[in-house]
Amino acid sequence: MEKPVRIRILDHEYLLRSDEDESFVQKIAQFVNHRLDEIRSRAENLTESKAAILAAFYIASDYFQLRKERDEAVKKFDDRVRSLNFQIDSVTQKIDFEEVDS
Repeated sequence: MEKPVRIRILDHEYLLRSDEDESFVQKIAQFVNHRLDEIRSRAENLTESKAAILAAFYIASDYFQLRKERDEAVKKFDDRVRSLNFQIDSVTQKIDFEEVDS
């Protein structure tokens, strides 16, 4: 059930509705604020809207990089599972064949 959560980003207060725990939503807001502070400290003359766009871009970039890494890890895991299943099947077939010959 969605519930209202009040957050503060760049000294602006927002009321969000979320299914997540309030502590989780606050943690996300802190993360966004931290990224915005990093950007604004490097370019002090940046407007809030430009800083917000850059923060969104960097956060999205991190997200897509993590998805890529996850997809690669899942593929590697799937390949390893297939290899192990093949090895197990080979050993099982060999044992079955030896039992038939006995």
